[in-house]
Amino acid sequence: MPTVHVIGAGLAGLSAAVALEGAGVPVQVYEAAGHAGGRCRSFYDKTLDHMIDNGNHLLLSGNKSALSYLKAIGSGDALSGPSRAAFPFIDAKTRERWTLKPNWGPIPWWVMSADRRVPDTRLHHYFSGLKIPFAKPDQTMADLMATSGPLFQRFWEPLVVAVLNTLPEKGAARLMWPVLRETFLKGEQACRPLIAKKGLGPAFIDPAVRRLGRTNRPVQFNTRLRNIEKTDGLITGLVFGDRTVSVQPHDAVILAVPPQRAHDILPDMEFPGEGETILNVHFRLQRPAPKPDGVGVIGLINAHAHWAFVRGNIVSLTVSAAGDLADRPAEELLPLFWEETRFALGLIDREYVAGKVIKERRATFDQSPAGVAKRPRTQTQWANLMLAGDWVDTGLPATIEGAIRSGGSAAESVLRRMKAA
Repeated sequence: MPTVHVIGAGLAGLSAAVALEGAGVPVQVYEAAGHAGGRCRSFYDKTLDHMIDNGNHLLLSGNKSALSYLKAIGSGDALSGPSRAAFPFIDAKTRERWTLKPNWGPIPWWVMSADRRVPDTRLHHYFSGLKIPFAKPDQTMADLMATSGPLFQRFWEPLVVAVLNTLPEKGAARLMWPVLRETFLKGEQACRPLIAKKGLGPAFIDPAVRRLGRTNRPVQFNTRLRNIEKTDGLITGLVFGDRTVSVQPHDAVILAVPPQRAHDILPDMEFPGEGETILNVHFRLQRPAPKPDGVGVIGLINAHAHWAFVRGNIVSLTVSAAGDLADRPAEELLPLFWEETRFALGLIDREYVAGKVIKERRATFDQSPAGVAKRPRTQTQWANLMLAGDWVDTGLPATIEGAIRSGGSAAESVLRRMKAA
């Protein structure tokens, strides 16, 4: 049978390889680093003396591609969350606490209940969301609604920043609609917050790498693609430093690397630019922290941090679109974020044992309307070359769900080509 060469062992590459392996297709995955996962990985940190994730990621129960992928790699029980959708928030300025509680089913009755919706909002405030499905390609979220008032400050702004890693004034409105359509607008059963119980690596990466090693070919680590050879509309060779792997006419290649690397390899193609920095701050406590309302995540309003994740005695804060905060040294950031952690979780009488700051400089692609317009399709001008990554035009933003779905789309394109051959 033809061989499929997958370049990159991040989520997109692994999801493509797992889908192809499940279809009985020989796959070889190459990874430039000494480990798999890309941005979605776990590692042991000496400062914290604990395993942590490279970045904090929240999934929702409506992320069907991600859940299907976990089931395929034998990791279907790797996520945990509440039995019903609930999103605790705290306002650092007013000291108010509240919990959003969507109702079951697609009709959003919850916005009619003052006990379930955003405080100080009325039903008519939510009508602004009706514009999102009809957003034009050049419109941002700020173009569609007033950027003031409690609903924007306490719902739309934190949601947009979390999903798009940019402010509503810059974020492409069209990217928000599929997120809402597949989660919140299906009811609470599709928007329950889910967190990897033992970390992203044990949930999404390690089982996939082990599976490929058992049933197909092991991932080749420390193997960086330098160039691609092309002839008559086909990829014919993969140049890895001191060796070149021949690609036969019926073989296929899936390029699943970050957009900057893809541009280096395919300089004639247009790719979206880099997005903004995400800041992650991790604290190890002496004993486990309480979960607000029994949920392992809480949103912060009028604070530097946007979300706090609780996993046992590790508390992790995330700042999307971090801006100037990313330029400040860790010794300044740790006291600042510890005060916000103590406030959010009610840890007034506690101190942390160790702290760690991680800055993801190229966390996502540019998710402005201009950046989204540059997203390439899965199929390229070369018949046997497909692209995968959360920056490929899946219609979704740069999320775990988008990365996994892009890998699945690339695998489907390969299988269609093989079937037609």
